[in-house]
Amino acid sequence: RHDVFPEAKHDEIARFNFLANLNKHLASVIGPGNKLAYETRVKPKFRAEHGRDPETRQEVRKAMSRDPHYQIWSALRRNTMEMRQQAGRSMVLRQLDDLNRKAAALNEGKPTLKLDPTLKLPNYISGVDHHCMPGSYHTELVKDDVSAAANYDAGLFVTTGGALGAFSDGGGAAVAEYVKTHYPDFAPKRILDLGCGLGHNVLPIAAAYPDAEVIAVDVAAPMLRYGHARAQSLGITNVTFLQANAENLGFEDESFDWIQTTMFLHETSTSAMTRVMKEIYRMLRKGGLMFHVEQPQYTPDMDVYEQFIRDWDAFNNNEPFWSQMHDIDVFDLMEKSGFARDSLFEVGVRAVVDRSIFPEAPTGETEDHGRAAVWNAFGAWK
Repeated sequence: RHDVFPEAKHDEIARFNFLANLNKHLASVIGPGNKLAYETRVKPKFRAEHGRDPETRQEVRKAMSRDPHYQIWSALRRNTMEMRQQAGRSMVLRQLDDLNRKAAALNEGKPTLKLDPTLKLPNYISGVDHHCMPGSYHTELVKDDVSAAANYDAGLFVTTGGALGAFSDGGGAAVAEYVKTHYPDFAPKRILDLGCGLGHNVLPIAAAYPDAEVIAVDVAAPMLRYGHARAQSLGITNVTFLQANAENLGFEDESFDWIQTTMFLHETSTSAMTRVMKEIYRMLRKGGLMFHVEQPQYTPDMDVYEQFIRDWDAFNNNEPFWSQMHDIDVFDLMEKSGFARDSLFEVGVRAVVDRSIFPEAPTGETEDHGRAAVWNAFGAWK
């Protein structure tokens, strides 16, 4: 916990524990049955009707949507998201005034929180209740509101079953460890994190490079208020939380050594992502690092069933740009944004958590597609 984390009562804890364990059960026990149903029932039936196997994830989805096992798993998974939002939101609203006061006290007088009440939200944020979260990341119910972020902070642990660690920052810790390990001589002085949310993933990077100036950007004021207060309470003070649109930031050309995102690009539109990538190229110094963490792209060599099951969030978890983002040839996008082809890379990263609390997963662990703490990272050196 940290100083602005919502306090849970007995029944609230019980609800969260139930949902966390239900998520784990769905991922490890019920989820694998989808592939079994596909191989033993759905695909043979499709083959009998069409004289061939499904060739696209769209064909797999249409066929699987009629299978009772998939229907039950999908309905339960959607319901866990709705219940998780309901449980978190009721807990946060019960103590909203206290949470807002705590955050305001930690934020007061700090130049490292910069909000812009005139900022116009992009449609791809304002038009969607992401992850079934009422009002998404940005809605403010009262003055100095932090409710959206407090709900998200508490609920992320439930959604991932603790796979991101005690502070749900295993993604950022993985990025920091990867860069430290593979590029030990890289010493960035200025780091930019786009789509930071409440800062789960930027704080481990800031902690790994304490002498760097870190700027964390998001469009949602509740996330930034809470994220800044959270950072202050955790003693990480080299991060400036800035409310701005990543498509047009106004920073000087070649003014950052490292620009990165973590699970952000799939929540932008295709046109916005193109503008963001060009803006990154403009702001990145020669010799600088661009690093993006996402789920794997849908490449021609990825099995169509794998594409279908990874696409679940696009149709059932209010992630309308998920499919489009993962269809894009990101290497082509980076090259068109200005990066040299031979500077591009793609790697895998796994969440880094406290193993004294969260033991290593057993060999052969079943991946919870789209939510597992294993990511595909891509980027470039300029």
